[in-house]
Amino acid sequence: MRVFITGGTGLIGSTVIAELLDNGHSVLALARSDSSAAALIAAGAEPIRGDLADLSTLRAGAARADGVIHLAFDHAAFGSAEAVGVAVAQEGAAMAALGEELIGSDRPLVTVAGTPAVPGRASTEADPSPIEGLVGGRGHSVNAILELSARGVRSAAVRLPRTVHNEGKGGFAGMLTDIARRTGVSGYPGDGAQRWPAVHALDAAVLFRLVLEGAQAGTVWHAVADEGDAVRDIAAVIGRRLGLEAKSLPEETFGPLGTIFATDQPSSSAHTRQVLGWEPKHPSLLEDLENIEP
Repeated sequence: MRVFITGGTGLIGSTVIAELLDNGHSVLALARSDSSAAALIAAGAEPIRGDLADLSTLRAGAARADGVIHLAFDHAAFGSAEAVGVAVAQEGAAMAALGEELIGSDRPLVTVAGTPAVPGRASTEADPSPIEGLVGGRGHSVNAILELSARGVRSAAVRLPRTVHNEGKGGFAGMLTDIARRTGVSGYPGDGAQRWPAVHALDAAVLFRLVLEGAQAGTVWHAVADEGDAVRDIAAVIGRRLGLEAKSLPEETFGPLGTIFATDQPSSSAHTRQVLGWEPKHPSLLEDLENIEP
């Protein structure tokens, strides 16, 4: 299968490309710059120059492919709520363009989403995507893609936990590490009892491939390996690796993500494992954080 992928040079996208190539697929990948194009070529993919705002290029890439995986998002936007809103709107338009190109083709469109937070329990694949809050617009966009299953698109969503990690980097835990380096304290909001799910990027890549190859239209899957680690435990490992004290800090320390950081959000992948036979094999988050360099 020839697969068009957005976000192919990121922590997750690079592992997805490798997983696809290792399993006999070929890859076309969106490249925002010459350096991104060079990295994609080195990885074995064919670059297509453009970005998420270039809707004609997105449609052209989808038209050339047997299936599409969407992963791109402007994570630098998390510096302010306003920038997040712009990034969410841009991503929504990009996803709509990809979906429109595939209508009536029965080709797969796999989009990325986030595991929801459900008060009092671990979220499951049956729970709806969140459509409120800072990134609620992403939920609306994902729902629109899933609805294309009624219009001849084999659409599906892979929900990622807030931390997708590899070699101690990535996700919310990576943000905590960056904040700790900057402030000199390995902090967490509240009492730190809130739980964050996690998955190793290499395991997530396998799930993206499985969903691309065979998931039914209109379905949702959870790429969750660790159902939920207490944030204070995450901060403790980060603090030990960096030689810093781990302690509670005010929510505002964590910028526009402070409220989300403080939310208990464990998640289950039992349905995904049972139906698709997906089984995470790589290190857990707390094990992987031991790779943080002092």
